[in-house]
Parts: sequence; structure tokens; C-alpha cells
Amino acid sequence: MRQKKYTGWFFLLPGFLGVSLFYLIPFLDVVRRSFTQAVGGNFVGAANYQTVFTNQAFLLASKNTMRFAAVCLPLLLLISLGIAVLVQRLETWAGFLKGAYLVPLAIPAASVVLLWQLLFDRRGFLNGLLHLTGWDGVDWMNTGASFGVLVFSYIWKNLGYDVVLWIAGLSMVPKEVYEAARVDGAGEWRCFFYITLPGIRPAAFTIVVISFLNSFKVFREAYLVAGNYPHDDIYLLQHLFNNWFRDLSMDKMAAGAVTMALVIFILVCLLQKSWDKN
Repeated sequence: MRQKKYTGWFFLLPGFLGVSLFYLIPFLDVVRRSFTQAVGGNFVGAANYQTVFTNQAFLLASKNTMRFAAVCLPLLLLISLGIAVLVQRLETWAGFLKGAYLVPLAIPAASVVLLWQLLFDRRGFLNGLLHLTGWDGVDWMNTGASFGVLVFSYIWKNLGYDVVLWIAGLSMVPKEVYEAARVDGAGEWRCFFYITLPGIRPAAFTIVVISFLNSFKVFREAYLVAGNYPHDDIYLLQHLFNNWFRDLSMDKMAAGAVTMALVIFILVCLLQKSWDKN
């Protein structure tokens, strides 16, 4: 009986060892480094955190990162959900559209950068259209317009992935429920708000978390286009961590990483708590 009790733990042990070796132990080492000097390893208490929280670059990057997530996530979730609902109702072109929406995910970051340059360079395609219509060109990546370009790139890159995830969630809602509601006189909007949205709640939490984590991957394109120090509107935490790593400021980078991990953990817990209440 005792052997059966611990059988499950033996199956979990290999996975737990891998997670501990490659994630948990390195993160604990980062926590340790956040309380020590980069050179010498002497204990300095919360001095690194004080330095980070008073660093103007960190404050700017944090503000831009939060603003980017606050703008992109609602747009991506709403647009992808709307497209998923429409695609699910199509029968002839559904398979083709699912594959077409996933094409941006297969495009390498270097190719996306080339596309950015063709579209948003000072002599690019968009400025060429503006000149033809009599408008002055815009230096897209060196003005406030760079934030809009970054938002567009994120939504374009992740839209298809979220559409497929929403379709998977929508397929879990029984069609018989829709048929019964329409027989009772419910319209499309009533079906959407009272059947579709409650039915996809389990999948929605996963999609929100994945979309939030994917928002940190947009740094690759911004870095390749604008370099280490882009316009202030698109200077993200990823740029800051990259610059600290280049300068070997391991103490500040460790304190910033622990702070960022703690904030993400709190946000996910709050989201999960509010999700469970609703």
C-alpha cells in the first residue's frame, strides 16, 4: 500500500529534477546575487534594489513595458476572439484561414526586421505613399509613432496563435446549447454573451497568461531595428536588462529580474483570484 502511495512521486521526480536544475536553482542564485555586489560578492542588503528603483532608465523602461502590455493585451484578445468566432462559423475556408493566421509565427525575427525597414524606414513604403498624397514623411522609429509600430508588430505576430487557441476553446462549447437558445428566441449577441463567453472562461485564463508572456518577446524586433537605445517610447525592460548584461552590472540586473518576477507572480495570482470569483 505504501509503495502505491509513493508511485506518483517517482513519476514526478525526473521532471522536478529538470525544473530544479534549469529553473529553480538558477533563480535562487539570482535572488542571492541581488543582495550582493557584482564584484567581490559582498553582502549589501537592499542597496541594489534601492539603486534600481531610483534608476531613471529602469523607471522609464517599467512605464513603457506596463503601457505596452496595457494597450496590446486587450487589443490582441478582442481582435483574436472576434476573428476566431467568425472563422469557426466558416466551413469551406476554415482550415486555410487557420494556417494563414499562423504564418507570422513561422517568419524569423530577421525577416520581420527586414519587413519593418521596408515599411517604416524614412524612405520606406509608407512614407512613399504619404509623399504621393502630399503629406510629409514620418520617421516612424525615431518619434512617438514608434510605439504604434511596436504594438502593430506584436499583434500581427501573435494574432494567429491566439486565434487558434480561441478556436480550441470555442470548440469545447456544445453546439446543442446554441441550438436550444435559438429555438427559445435568443439572438447572436445573447448567445455570445450568455453562452460563448461563459463557455470559454477556462481557456481564456490560459490565453491571457500566454499572451502576456509573449509580449516580452517583441524585444527582438525592436532591438534589431533600433539597437540598444531606441526611442524613449519603446525603451522596454528587455532593452535595460540587455544593456546591464553588456555592462556586467549583474547586481542591478539580478535585483531588477527578481522585482520583475515578483510583479508578474502577483499579477498572475490576482488574475487567477479574480477569475475564480467570477
